[in-house]
Amino acid sequence: MFYIGCPMWGYKEWVGNFFPPHTPPSDFLRLYSRRLTAVEGNTVFYALPSAETITRWKQDTPETFHFCPKVSRTISHASNIKSSREASIELVERMQGLGSRLGTMFLQLPPSFGFTHLPQLEVFLNGWPADVRLAVEVRHPSFYTEKHASTLNTLLRQYNVGRVMMDTRPIRIGSAEEKHILQARERKPDLPLQIAVTTDFIFLRYIGNPRMEVNKPFLDTWARQLAQWIEDGLTLYVFCHCPFEVHSPSICSSLYEKVRALALLPPLPWQPDQPESGPEQARLF
Repeated sequence: MFYIGCPMWGYKEWVGNFFPPHTPPSDFLRLYSRRLTAVEGNTVFYALPSAETITRWKQDTPETFHFCPKVSRTISHASNIKSSREASIELVERMQGLGSRLGTMFLQLPPSFGFTHLPQLEVFLNGWPADVRLAVEVRHPSFYTEKHASTLNTLLRQYNVGRVMMDTRPIRIGSAEEKHILQARERKPDLPLQIAVTTDFIFLRYIGNPRMEVNKPFLDTWARQLAQWIEDGLTLYVFCHCPFEVHSPSICSSLYEKVRALALLPPLPWQPDQPESGPEQARLF
C-alpha cells in the first residue's frame, strides 16, 4: 500500500485549485480525504482532540484514508520522555477511535534529544502499545553519524518501529535569497538524508521546492526507490511539504504518478490541471 498526503488537510489557498471555489473550511477534510490518501496529524501535536472530534474525523473520511498523528508535544518534548507513559496511553486510546483510519503515528523528538538520551527512548518504546504502529524522527546531529545511526536503527528494529526519513535537500537549492526564504518559512533542520528501513513500513517526509523543475530529479530518484519498496512488500507513508503549501498537493500528485509509472497502483482521485505551476509560482522569487 502507498499512502500519500500533506502535513495538513486545510489550507485557505487550496480553495480554487485543490478544492473547488468557495469551499467552506467545514468541508476541507471531507474533500481532502477524497483527493489524497493520508495526512499528517499535526493538530494532535498541539492539543489532544476530543472524542467527538475524532468521531467527526472518522465520519468525514473514507475507510481507506489514513491519519498519521504526531505524538503530542507534551510527550515528545517532556524533560524526560520515559515518564510520559500515562499521557501516551491516553493519546493512543483517543486516536484508536479512528479505527481503521489510524495509520502510523510518529514521534518527533526535539533537537535537544541526542544520543545520550537513547535509554529514555528505549523505555518509552518498551511501554508503547504494540498494536499501534509508530515511527520516530530524530533531529539531533549525533544520530546522523554512522555509529550512532546504526545503534538507533537497531533499537527501532528491536521494537518494530519505523525511522522517519526527512529529505530537505530541495529547499537548499537556488540563490542565497531563495534558500533564505524557503528555509525561514519551513524551519526544518539541516540534517543529511539517511535511508533507513527498520520495519515493514516506510515513513518519508519530503520537503519540496515551489519550483517543480527543482523537485524533478529528487522525485525521479524517490519514485524508483519507492517502487522498489512496494515490490519488496513494504507499506509506504509519504508526506510532501512545501514552504509555500499551495504547492504541496501538486508535489504529491507528481510523485505518486512517477511511482505509478513503475509499480501497479490505482490512480489518485485528484489530478492537478497544471502540475508545474501554482497561483503563487510567479511571485515567489
